[in-house]
Amino acid sequence: MTTVSQEPTRVVEEKRGWSEFLVREMWASLAIAVIWLSVLFDAIYGPDIVNRSAGGDSSTVPSAVAVALFAFLATWVVAKYGYPRERKE
Repeated sequence: MTTVSQEPTRVVEEKRGWSEFLVREMWASLAIAVIWLSVLFDAIYGPDIVNRSAGGDSSTVPSAVAVALFAFLATWVVAKYGYPRERKE
């Protein structure tokens, strides 16, 4: 009589389901799109930043420049936490 030895148990990584993908990455993508749409609308309809000196000189900068700086930083943060990289060890 022969016996069959059992194979060692394998650790199977749990695959992410489609719903989990939709939840995290979708909301991160939507947030980034809204951030940059706000920059676009500010560039089109927003006022300029006017700097007037005591000597009578003035300079203007579109307000979208400042908004784009903060949008870049916000995009960086949303992408970091919205699209986590899984590290392989």
